[in-house]
Amino acid sequence: MKSMLRYGVVGVFTNLLGYLTYLILTYWSIDYKISMTLLYILGSIIGFFCNKGWAFEYCGFTWLSMLRYYIAHFLGYILNLGLLIIFSDKLGYPHQAVQAVAIIIVAGFLYMVLKLFVFRKNKIHKVVA
Repeated sequence: MKSMLRYGVVGVFTNLLGYLTYLILTYWSIDYKISMTLLYILGSIIGFFCNKGWAFEYCGFTWLSMLRYYIAHFLGYILNLGLLIIFSDKLGYPHQAVQAVAIIIVAGFLYMVLKLFVFRKNKIHKVVA
């Protein structure tokens, strides 16, 4: 429960800032899929350190958790991009609304993957104090 709350705090901060930046970039006529891609990369870099150290309090192997983290985020990116393509490009919904909903869907997906795959705590990864 503690990790979910902390993940939420990190997510609200980074996604709110990212979404506002997304709206500004698209207002400046930068393609919405390119804007999402750039912000996704930046947000995932910032999010790794916040989620690893604070949200999930993970003390395992950094290189392994980083590899898993970026696999998870690549899948999250594909999910986000797919939602934009299907609902904006194909069905004609406004990209701003689709991206706002996509943030929530991808955040839920990523929380589960980060908790169960990336920052999972088991006997191998525990640090004995």
